[in-house]
Amino acid sequence: MSDDESKILIFTNSKRVWRSNTKGDYWVYDLADKSLKQLGTKFPASSLMFAKFSADNQSVAYVVDFNLYVEDFKSGKVTQLTNDGNGDIINGTFDWVYEEEFGCRDGFRWSPDGKKIAFWQLDASHIGTFYMINNTDSIYSQIIPVQYPKVGQDPSSAKIGLVDPLSGKTEWISLEGDPVQNYISGIQWINEHLLLIQQINRKQNDLKVWTYDLVEKKCRLVYEEKNNSWIDILYPDVSSNHWASNDLLMVDQGTSFLRMVEADWRKVYKVNVTTGKATLLSPENYDVASVSGMSEKSVYYIASPDNPGRRYLYEVDLKGKKKARRITPDQYEGINNYNVSPNGKYALHTFTSVLQPTRVELVQLPDHNVIKTLVSNEQLTNKLQTLELPQVDFFSVKTASGTTVDGRMIKPKDFDESKQYPVLFHVYGEPWGQVALDSYIGLWNIMMAQKGFIIIDIDGRGTPSLKGSEWRKSIYRNIGIVNIKDMGEAAREILKFPYLDKQNVSVWGWSGGGSSTQNLMFRYPDVFQTGIAVAGVANQLTYDNIYQERYMGLPQENPEDFKEGSPISHAGGLEGNLLLIHGTGDDNVHYQNTEMLINELIRQNKQFDLMVYPNRSHGIYEGENTSRHLYTLITDYLLEHLKK
Repeated sequence: MSDDESKILIFTNSKRVWRSNTKGDYWVYDLADKSLKQLGTKFPASSLMFAKFSADNQSVAYVVDFNLYVEDFKSGKVTQLTNDGNGDIINGTFDWVYEEEFGCRDGFRWSPDGKKIAFWQLDASHIGTFYMINNTDSIYSQIIPVQYPKVGQDPSSAKIGLVDPLSGKTEWISLEGDPVQNYISGIQWINEHLLLIQQINRKQNDLKVWTYDLVEKKCRLVYEEKNNSWIDILYPDVSSNHWASNDLLMVDQGTSFLRMVEADWRKVYKVNVTTGKATLLSPENYDVASVSGMSEKSVYYIASPDNPGRRYLYEVDLKGKKKARRITPDQYEGINNYNVSPNGKYALHTFTSVLQPTRVELVQLPDHNVIKTLVSNEQLTNKLQTLELPQVDFFSVKTASGTTVDGRMIKPKDFDESKQYPVLFHVYGEPWGQVALDSYIGLWNIMMAQKGFIIIDIDGRGTPSLKGSEWRKSIYRNIGIVNIKDMGEAAREILKFPYLDKQNVSVWGWSGGGSSTQNLMFRYPDVFQTGIAVAGVANQLTYDNIYQERYMGLPQENPEDFKEGSPISHAGGLEGNLLLIHGTGDDNVHYQNTEMLINELIRQNKQFDLMVYPNRSHGIYEGENTSRHLYTLITDYLLEHLKK
């Protein structure tokens, strides 16, 4: 809706760009005269992106083919604001890697008075092109190019422009530092005269927050944060949206912003925009997982001081003088997420636990009164009660190296401690995900338990568990090393449980979990007899620069760490059954990884199995029956290699 609630902007006929459907058609419905008008009619169908009302409700701005446009409601006049966008120069949106690793899609912001539009411009002209091949949609293959900066390669340069929507005149904001060796991860308006800009260096260990004064035409550094490893812009937690806006949450009538900082624990600070003074709001010795919103006097955040596998809502005073109090009632034991309304009085509350499918409620804050259940999942919940549901336990083991690793164990309904059961480990193992959670286990895990498996999820060091900064940051320059050591050694300890069959141990994972599965099969062949690696990074030098450099540094400086952490370096250790699965249309973890690993396994004379899904992306879901086929394949492979 427009700010004055007189018009509604409708997005339809959408088309996918990378992960999301961000191109489409836009229509404006006027509530006063009941008229409906399409925007951008001179452009091809489904080509407009990120249309937004101006604050004065006179026009809408949008992006088409890497350029910014503004369209006047009354006259219908369309004005092109940028003219150099061509794919190498990108205005108002982003290249692949900014979207994937910073969550950046929408690349422009109207000023509060509607007199300026601030926008990103990327220069991707020097970025290498990765080519995917579509062999199935015609008798001649089709080439699919993707601008993709590999680790060690320079990123796109970035700068911020301020364009006048009436004159089309653009002024460029000058920031300190090389625009190629620094990322601009966020911009937002504080008021009509002041813009807030987040800039982080290429190694992502030095974050600077600037203000730009439109009257004085000057930048001022208001906040700087440094870390010996990396600084998170997006916090990779189950309670946060990996592809949300990077805007800093403004509080105290827009005079301060909130920032979560890693020291011994991850804590919330309030930073004054004028003075730069930082006030600690969460002094307790536990991690804050994410910030959910705020009210006039309070901040709401997610934490779980006593159990890293759960999440609850807490409220803390904005002045930093009162102790935090838990808002989530005791009966919601599991994973709780909250989308708090702008005034802090309401929230969309999402709840799940191991055998409870997701529920969504509208609640009133801070007393958590349920106003309405929006998604009950009652049908599925009732249907589950008719099944043979497994028993789910949480546990911890100490490895031979002294690390305590948390796990989740799914046991068959008729579990008998005197028997032995085949084991299926599920892993991820990198900073972008945690698996040993009190969240819904899903129908496939329930089915595998019915087939007699015990399924075990484990999280080693480096996963975003709420176990302190040292736990999370220990993986710096150690992906594929410390996390694999933790999971491999933890598996050895777990397999000492007498009811686990040491001769029937499998492991599987997807993406980073696919990489972990490969590494575990190659480096712990005495533990795992069967592995299924889906869309894994076999060679860390093939992945994108923002992710891999954030956690591993620059390969020009520490190439030995990249080599040691890559599964391909240890392929000669394979002894068991390995199934590699990958989509050839994976623009994230390129199919190239699997082909490189195939060559190395051949060189090492190691036999393996392979399933390739033509033109499927990283999620391997496109096309009729794909997901069913994939999980049937995984299930059958595990059953086939059970030792009787």
